[in-house]
Amino acid sequence: MKANVKRPARFSFKTITEKEAKHLTLIFVAVLFLVIVVLALFPLLDREEERYEVTTYAMGSYVQQTVYGENREDAAVKAADAVEALEQKISWRVENSDIQKLNNNAGKDWVTLSDETLNILTQAQSVSEKSGGAFDVTIAPISRLWDFDDELNEVPDSDLITSLLPYVNHSLLRIDETEQTASLKNLGMAVDLGSVGKGAACDAAVRAYEEAGAKAAIIAVGGSVGVYGEKSSGKPWSVAVRDPNGDGSLGSVTLAEGFVSTSGSYEKYFEQDDVLYHHLLDPKTGYPAESGLVSVTVVAKSGVLSDALSTACFVLGREDGMKLLEEFDAEGIFINSDNNITVTDGLKDRFTLTSRDYTLVS
Repeated sequence: MKANVKRPARFSFKTITEKEAKHLTLIFVAVLFLVIVVLALFPLLDREEERYEVTTYAMGSYVQQTVYGENREDAAVKAADAVEALEQKISWRVENSDIQKLNNNAGKDWVTLSDETLNILTQAQSVSEKSGGAFDVTIAPISRLWDFDDELNEVPDSDLITSLLPYVNHSLLRIDETEQTASLKNLGMAVDLGSVGKGAACDAAVRAYEEAGAKAAIIAVGGSVGVYGEKSSGKPWSVAVRDPNGDGSLGSVTLAEGFVSTSGSYEKYFEQDDVLYHHLLDPKTGYPAESGLVSVTVVAKSGVLSDALSTACFVLGREDGMKLLEEFDAEGIFINSDNNITVTDGLKDRFTLTSRDYTLVS
């Protein structure tokens, strides 16, 4: 991009009146007073130790970090490196990644996976199983068909969707934790960890913070957030919950530790023939889920679980989604198309609604 270079302006001066001079003097005094006050209060504005803030790009999203402690900058660099390294392992688009190798050997051989990939795949598979397939790590044949990352979206042919559904079956993904291997039983199957990638990135970053000796940190990757350590103020972390009908937030949830992920129909979508098609697909139908929900936020013990559960709950709907969360000792915030919000018991004292456009219901 060419920089816009401006030539120095030629200034002309004029004599000002006594009234104008007094006015300018008052403005100068007021500004000077404000500066003095701000400088005097600066040490009190944020008594926490200095923080390091940085934004990078990975996993198809901006990665935003705020890190506290003496090793804050080094910890942030190591966290960013950990996220980039993870992407090289779990993205099916990356040549020779763990997941690409697994997919390329579908219907053939077992594939040895890295510790990190195996752990992510195992957690994701547990959500696939306990959700009854509402979340399915083998949805790649269908998700690639829709390809919501393509700017020229259109609804796929219904016969083609039907023909690919048999290849979406999490029970045909086999994992051997002892041998650290996995396999896809049938040719044509494929795994896509995109729905848990951002949560997994938060997991990787939090491990990096701990190893680097950071005092506290918060990281946001797309719709997933991870927090680590305790702020000097002793106050819990506050994570905003996005307004699915706008660009701002509708409230916030506090937590001392853990991970938060949100799945919403507003994230990726397109319209065709006056019908909105969002990216949260129901693995059983091959079409966008119709659960009456527009957003689900989940708080869980790991980023992978928070990510997978938010997707599963969106597909299942509120009632079945809340039952699923109990199995993982997780909490959630469910927002339906009528702007009604349901919060699980564990978050009722930690969620604050600030928008008047929504109603909390029991």
